Amino acid sequence: MTPEAKARQQIDQKLEHAGWVLQDMKQLNLGAAVGVAVREYPTDTGPADYMLFVNRKPVGVIEAKKDSAGENLTVTESQTERYATSKLKWRKDNTPLRFLFEATGQITRFTDTADPAPRSREIFHFFKPETLAAWLAQPESLRRRLAEQMPALPAQNLRDCQIGAVTGLEKSLAQNKPRALVHMATGAGKTFTAITSVYRLLKFGGAKRILFLVDTRNLGKQAHQEFMAYTPPDDGRTFTELYNVQRLASPTIDPHAQVCISTIQRMYSILSGEPIDESAENMSLNEVQQTAKQEKFVRYNPAVPVETFDFLIIDECHRSIYNLWKQVLDYFDASLIGLTATPDKRTFGFFNENIVAEYTYEQSVADGVNVGYDVYTIETEITQKGAELKAKEWVDHRDRATRKKRWGETEEDTAYTGKELDKSVVNVSQIRQVIQAMKTAVETQIFPARQETPKTLIFAKTDSHADDIIHMVREVYGQENAFCKKVTYRTEEDTDSILRSFRNGYNPRIAVTVDMIATGTDVKPLEVLLFMRDVRSKGYYEQMKGRGVRSLDGDSLKRVSKSADGAKTRFVLIDAVGVEKSLKTESRPLEKKPGVALKDLLQGVAMGSRDDDTVLSLANRLVRLAKQLDAKAQARIEKASGGIPVGELGKGLIAALDPDAIVHTALATAQAQGITRSEDSLLPAEIEAARAQRVAAACAPFDQPELRDELENARREREQIIDHINLDQLTFSGFSAQAEAQAQALIQTFADYIQKHKDEIAALGFFYQQPYQRRALTFEMLETLHDHLSQPPLMLTTERLWSAYARVQTSAVKGADRKRQLTDLVSLVRFALGLDSELKPFADEVDKRFQAWIFRHNAQRGTAFTPEQTEWLRLMKNHIANSCAICRDDFDYAELADKGGLQKAWHLFDKELDILMNEMNVELVA
Repeated sequence: MTPEAKARQQIDQKLEHAGWVLQDMKQLNLGAAVGVAVREYPTDTGPADYMLFVNRKPVGVIEAKKDSAGENLTVTESQTERYATSKLKWRKDNTPLRFLFEATGQITRFTDTADPAPRSREIFHFFKPETLAAWLAQPESLRRRLAEQMPALPAQNLRDCQIGAVTGLEKSLAQNKPRALVHMATGAGKTFTAITSVYRLLKFGGAKRILFLVDTRNLGKQAHQEFMAYTPPDDGRTFTELYNVQRLASPTIDPHAQVCISTIQRMYSILSGEPIDESAENMSLNEVQQTAKQEKFVRYNPAVPVETFDFLIIDECHRSIYNLWKQVLDYFDASLIGLTATPDKRTFGFFNENIVAEYTYEQSVADGVNVGYDVYTIETEITQKGAELKAKEWVDHRDRATRKKRWGETEEDTAYTGKELDKSVVNVSQIRQVIQAMKTAVETQIFPARQETPKTLIFAKTDSHADDIIHMVREVYGQENAFCKKVTYRTEEDTDSILRSFRNGYNPRIAVTVDMIATGTDVKPLEVLLFMRDVRSKGYYEQMKGRGVRSLDGDSLKRVSKSADGAKTRFVLIDAVGVEKSLKTESRPLEKKPGVALKDLLQGVAMGSRDDDTVLSLANRLVRLAKQLDAKAQARIEKASGGIPVGELGKGLIAALDPDAIVHTALATAQAQGITRSEDSLLPAEIEAARAQRVAAACAPFDQPELRDELENARREREQIIDHINLDQLTFSGFSAQAEAQAQALIQTFADYIQKHKDEIAALGFFYQQPYQRRALTFEMLETLHDHLSQPPLMLTTERLWSAYARVQTSAVKGADRKRQLTDLVSLVRFALGLDSELKPFADEVDKRFQAWIFRHNAQRGTAFTPEQTEWLRLMKNHIANSCAICRDDFDYAELADKGGLQKAWHLFDKELDILMNEMNVELVA
């Protein structure tokens, strides 16, 4: 068979799979089906390789070439165009044909001449004839609508960054760019922006269906909720009242759905026909180590043709998606739109460096969309250096799976490093020291004025580590169970319910997670992140930090943290493991040698990885594991697997890849289908199908998450040593050098602002005047100054400024544990200008000055103030402490009115009242 004939044979098969009826000219019957592909159809410039007819009308042409011509296929475009504009025999209408294809047996390129600037693109497979019929029935092509018919974007309810993202994306689509990247900081409203674009693409662009790809099932739920809540600016109905949105949880795509939400694992399962266990969608692909051999290959699925989606929106498009799972993205003839807060070089490369919008975290903080953060470091002796348990020490030994303890001696000296903590050894004192240091720091330095613990998220290494942390948190804080909860995929409680309570309720105050809240999940009231695990991936670490950046208004924050004094202005990252200093890679490297953890091999198989390397690696681990386990562990695994011993699970995988057995299965299958085959005449596809059948059967037990959990638990050391002998001690607890530098920069910004605006803002001018020239500083003047300082990009609230001074000049700052008052701004300005050597609450300074003032008055007067007069002067002093000044109108306020108000004060002081008020306004404040 010639190379040309081989290519034609494969092209024929692809057309048939897509629903076309193949005919030679001698067999011409245009009524045989909706779509008919006629070979060697005559034109006035020669026979066309394939002429495509839809509903009896010619609509397109295919120019076929041998596979080796694939590297130069674009040269063939002129030949295709010639046939498309030629006169067809027996056809009266000479209108050029619209749909042009060039194809080898491996590659297919397509041009729609109805596009505004027709450009060929590679497609995975031929379109169905019904699709071409639908396109012909539309007055314009999709790309022409995108280029010419998209109306201006209404700006209401959109931030500037969101407007830029939507307009930038639509401009890119109008230029027919196949891939576009939207880089928006976490918290800037990526999903809202994406839904706005989806709405416009459906309504004005006439898109048929859009796929919204998410990282995990939990993020799919969250995205679905946002679609349900979205109300477009030009319609009072919600998105889901206007369009059908389907969150894929089965192999079937609803034909009436205009938006489908899915994980890429689920979409691969749908395309490949391989079942997927729901647990495979729970874990972020960032958390699963995979090998290059596990790349996902897909074949054409007539039930889900390549034209099913017009657009693919990829939320958090990290590297694992577009490397191993790239064919799932390439399968669809759709524009790819990436959304990410944490791009790296590979992200930019994959999206052809077409960055249609860029809104960084730094910009979002400057705009007040997100909040900044400080880094607080906790270091302990054992975290840094590890410890050693001597032989014959009596300690607890804990079973990893059941957590049952036994009291026994250590058999030999056991030295362990900080990296081994919570794996082979659990040092209870180390966990206690970290939690106690966190509690002390939050209550005395980070949020000293809070009455309740700020919402806190702790990142743990494993589920077992999370349990240990939870018990210690409850003990150290002396709180009930509801105070601290675990939020992971393996928790027995309803995780959605816990998350809702964590977001919106008083309890839990502290949540401990391994991976579930690491990416994407929103908990806006979070103000403290404690890292008790290290992270090597830079992108993943940035996503984890992103859980704390969300801004929140004062009322919403007070609903969950009642003693908060206003809007969320920052969060604090507490680093207990050196995560800020550890070496980060741009993204998780692809391992090509057997170094993949057992849990990742199991997860890979559960997700459909069937390459030889993965299957054999897993088989060898299981055979080895079978020799190491005790009878109880063997029995648990056998029960979880449905009666198959662990060793037999491994042997079954090896047997599935036996070449002779694969051939035997292929022959048996052919015979069952009535096909005569020998070993020599078996087709490659038949051998591959037999291999897939055998491997699928051998891998089937690993679909059960219970079995995977049992195997992973068994792989670990059977017991953890609980070290209660080596007591840990805190070696450092304080803000990092980065936080010190940030505080210094904040103070400098404040000082520069005061100097620059002293002539513009009355409250600042007050402090620059000579004392004898000063008029009273009013509360309104102070409010104006506060408003200027607290707005973006400065965000210089009294709380932030006081904390910054406390960090940089600790010994000179008093009252850091007190709740800030607006009048404390007076003390901050005086301290910044060098008028005071100590920074202390304004009320304390007013008290001190009042004592001196009243002592001087009593000494100078013929008679001292009476006790009643003194009490009234104290009331007036207290009002000044809260409001900066006092005047006659202020005697209507409750604390003064209740004592008799202005009438009583006038009775006590007579005409001297106004003189005393003026003196107090100047001397107690200035």
